Amino acid sequence: MGFGGFAKFPLASLEYGLQFCTHLMYGYAGLTRESFEIASLNVDLDMFHFRQITEMKKTFPDLKIFLSLGGDYDNDEVDPQKYIHFLEGGKPLYDNFIRSSVTMLKNNGFDGLDLAFQFPRNKPRKVHEVHKEQFTEFVRDLKAGYATANLSLALTVLPNVNSTWYFDIPKIHNHFEYINLFAFDFLTPDRNPEEADYTAPIFLKDEQNRLPHYNVDFQVNYWLTNGCPANKLNLGVATYGRTWKMTTDSQLSGMPVVPATYGPADAGVMSGRAGLLSWPEICGLLNKASTAGTFRGANAPLQKVVDIDRKYGNYAFRPADENNEHGIWISFDDPDFAGYKADYARQKGIGGMAVYDLGYDDFRGLCTGAKFPILRSVQNVID
Repeated sequence: MGFGGFAKFPLASLEYGLQFCTHLMYGYAGLTRESFEIASLNVDLDMFHFRQITEMKKTFPDLKIFLSLGGDYDNDEVDPQKYIHFLEGGKPLYDNFIRSSVTMLKNNGFDGLDLAFQFPRNKPRKVHEVHKEQFTEFVRDLKAGYATANLSLALTVLPNVNSTWYFDIPKIHNHFEYINLFAFDFLTPDRNPEEADYTAPIFLKDEQNRLPHYNVDFQVNYWLTNGCPANKLNLGVATYGRTWKMTTDSQLSGMPVVPATYGPADAGVMSGRAGLLSWPEICGLLNKASTAGTFRGANAPLQKVVDIDRKYGNYAFRPADENNEHGIWISFDDPDFAGYKADYARQKGIGGMAVYDLGYDDFRGLCTGAKFPILRSVQNVID
């Protein structure tokens, strides 16, 4: 299963990657404020892209293509709690949403909708059990409406959205074809600017006061022990790394937890987002040769540390120079480690893997010549 935003990379490259996928989640759409209807977040592009995307089923007739709602892109400064307010609106809002979404999906040839609701990442002041009940009611009504329209429904649990607050697993899992568990970005340079650590470990490294739920194994076991069938779960793996600025106080070893970091490192040319580098950008830094013994500064190579235990993840770093500049620390899953996660999923009996985002994989084959190396690695293990 792959997630992608078409604007990030050429249609021909996406088409090449789809040979490795069973499903494509195209994102993201958003909710309109007040009326809470589904709407494009980029009308000028999407009026063409929606159809171009769904017409790929002519080439891949077994591929299912879902429109994904929410994600990290439906940011509403006026109403940042928009998805909570939608739930609180009750049945009239749900019915209106169902009508508008069926129309959009049918008019554009999508097979279904993926709910990637942007619930609050930090603990709300008041956590009401009622939100869990409201989400259950909404999903039940949505599923009933979609059954009539012959549309499917999927759920994506975004990073750092606490499942215990919003998802009544025994009551909702039957309504979804798949549930994508985005078990990564447990720590990010935006949320945790002053220290760097593994962003998506498989298991808990039980030291240095790490939180017990910031790992893949905890999240997967939570859904399984609460009654979600293993074959309905897809384990999410990120095709990008998170990057922090190291300072002269961050120590030279690079070993996490790294202290005294200073927020996100600079954006990459491809990613365009501070604190985030795509896999080909990371690969390019790792393959950078040292010139004239330079180990500090902008032209110095990064040291890669491979997790030989295959439990926590890889990292790479370059300490800050004497001017407190050019220090960087990166936590990432390379193609090999993505394969280890796929092997973990297989051993747990999980249904599959969700690769996010296809546009951040090495779709041009710049690193080793192989296109989509992370996607390929995952698919090779699953198959």
